[in-house]
Amino acid sequence: MNDTLDISREIEREVERRRTFAIISHPDAGKTTLTEKLLLYGGAIHQAGSIKSRRAARHAVSDWMEMEKDRGISITSSVLQFPYDDCAVNLLDTPGHADFSEDTYRTLGAADSAVMLLDCANGVELQTEKLYRVCSMRNLPIFTFINKMDRYGKEPLDLMEEIEEELGIDTYPMNWPVGMGKDFQGVYDRRSEEVLLFEEDTTHGQEIVDFERVSIDNSEIERIIGRRRYEELLEEVELLEIAGDSLEPDRVIAGEQTPVFFGSAINNFGVQPFLEGFLEMAPSPVEGQTYPVDPKREDFSGFVFKIQANMDPNHRDRVAFVRLLSGKYERDMHANLQREERELKLAYPKQFMAQEREMAEEAYAGDIVGLHDPGYFKIGDVISTGEPVEVPGVPRFSPEHFAVVEIEDALRRKKLKKGLDQLAEEGAIQVFRQPRKGHKETVVGAVGVLQFEVLKQRLKNEYDVEVNLRTLDFDYARWVEGNFDPDDFRRHNYTKVLVDQDDLPIILFRNDWALDRCQNQYSTLNFLPNPPGTPGLEQLHGESWDF
Repeated sequence: MNDTLDISREIEREVERRRTFAIISHPDAGKTTLTEKLLLYGGAIHQAGSIKSRRAARHAVSDWMEMEKDRGISITSSVLQFPYDDCAVNLLDTPGHADFSEDTYRTLGAADSAVMLLDCANGVELQTEKLYRVCSMRNLPIFTFINKMDRYGKEPLDLMEEIEEELGIDTYPMNWPVGMGKDFQGVYDRRSEEVLLFEEDTTHGQEIVDFERVSIDNSEIERIIGRRRYEELLEEVELLEIAGDSLEPDRVIAGEQTPVFFGSAINNFGVQPFLEGFLEMAPSPVEGQTYPVDPKREDFSGFVFKIQANMDPNHRDRVAFVRLLSGKYERDMHANLQREERELKLAYPKQFMAQEREMAEEAYAGDIVGLHDPGYFKIGDVISTGEPVEVPGVPRFSPEHFAVVEIEDALRRKKLKKGLDQLAEEGAIQVFRQPRKGHKETVVGAVGVLQFEVLKQRLKNEYDVEVNLRTLDFDYARWVEGNFDPDDFRRHNYTKVLVDQDDLPIILFRNDWALDRCQNQYSTLNFLPNPPGTPGLEQLHGESWDF
């Protein structure tokens, strides 16, 4: 009895310490930079690499693919774990580029909250709005960091208004910038009523920058920042107190109000106040209750939200990323794979710092562990001990770009098949083929066209296969439900009949007109954006969304 009580208390204590979040942003808002600086202040790395000098310095910790290093963009999600004070932090770094939104969506499904990163000059941009919408579907708490205050941009009040009007979420500034551009000197902390004056950064953002706390009533502030700026700051602070809303923690947790912080990640200005304020307010798995599973449940449960092959080029391994939902994970434990109702040994568990990893002896709800996957797992799989748990499925997205795969060396066709199969299991692409015998044409589909470039490079680097991709002029893919004659569609030049990897029939349509025509002409058939029985966004959230 005492042992059971001790385990229950241990799980509850550890789960309360967890903070699991993702960063969302438009490309070039500084997401990778902020990620590195959070790791720097969290003590996970000792020196941050400058984004502008990537070729001279080491690459961003969260970017590990060759293409990510070459282009300076994030292509695949990565997991970064570090302690801060008494919190165990799980940071899910997501791609900002729209072409990789499907990976971002799956990763957001493993988060308890999100940090929305905005460029002060650009405000709310298109990709930010789309990713915010995904977070809103799940009622995720949103914390906002307005970046690049070391450059001139929109006025802070205008940015607050833009967030509220464009996204429909109330704002509460946790701090307020003192100056902007080359005159950005610090932030006013509204809770402590102190001005945080940043010391000059002489390391180009590579090392932690200290700051001095001075009461806003201290006469030294006027001398340091100048009389005009001091008077402006007092006016703005008074306006915030009179006209602004109050901070409502319950509404923050419900995703209805976003705490807003200002800073400059490249210079480390404002990063520490943001990190500390965020960890104080962000929900633990218990407070967030994002999933229909009690995080304090003693039985272990988790779901696979991502599969990644070849993270370690020396071993060509395959890792299933599992978000723990309840209980305690212990190394080499056994659990049931619910899809197949069979027991598995959860071997070689890893915790991550991007591609760097160490053996995980234990983990709790909110943590992310990587399990060695010899081919057992699929995205969306649930593993558990005790009674099975119900978890919403992970949707698939209908591809919008298509290409025929042409191999240069026919002798490497087996390697090509292995590579395409593994990358399809990751969810990076979808693979289709001609259903008739004698037709060996392989077609790949992707949500974003940049995924094709990634596909070619990964096939070359990871599977030693060089291919050409011949683009097809089709815009839509629809799975067919019902009895149909493929020859009815083959005779048209605006449709193409294929089958997916499960031999389910799928039709490509050249444009809107072709899809509408076939839907009207073949009214007894259902044309589905996802395979039959596979949930889409509208099934999970009651609405669809165009990425």
